[in-house]
Amino acid sequence: MKKLLFILTVLCTFSGFSQKDNKRVTLFNLEKNVAIQGYDPVAYFKQGKAVKGKKEITASYEGVVYYFSMPVNKEYFLKNPSKFEPQYGGWCAYAMGDSNEKVSINPETFKISNGKLYLFYNAFFNNTLKSWNKEETRIDDESGCELE
Repeated sequence: MKKLLFILTVLCTFSGFSQKDNKRVTLFNLEKNVAIQGYDPVAYFKQGKAVKGKKEITASYEGVVYYFSMPVNKEYFLKNPSKFEPQYGGWCAYAMGDSNEKVSINPETFKISNGKLYLFYNAFFNNTLKSWNKEETRIDDESGCELE
């Protein structure tokens, strides 16, 4: 009886984690189950540019898979995953902030602001990072706050 109770407890625990991960995954912009179209989330911060990750160097955080360009970036990520994850689940920050619309991104169009990674749509003569920057400048000017 104790053994059966233990097995049921373990199964329920794993089921709860799985459901949480599955729900979280549905909120992310994933391509073939990989975030940021395979770009290295740490490279944005450490190299200051978008760098394509390698399938051989991967890590998963709460159900979301990331690729890394080098093992040291994977190590940084694993120490503090939430620091490196893109805002808005990797959807276009401008569209999510403006209308809560999930719009795909160009992983090479990004901004780091207040230690957070924001990604943007950039195609067909429409770069939403430019719109984001204009809005940010307007809001800062109206509030009297200094720009970063």
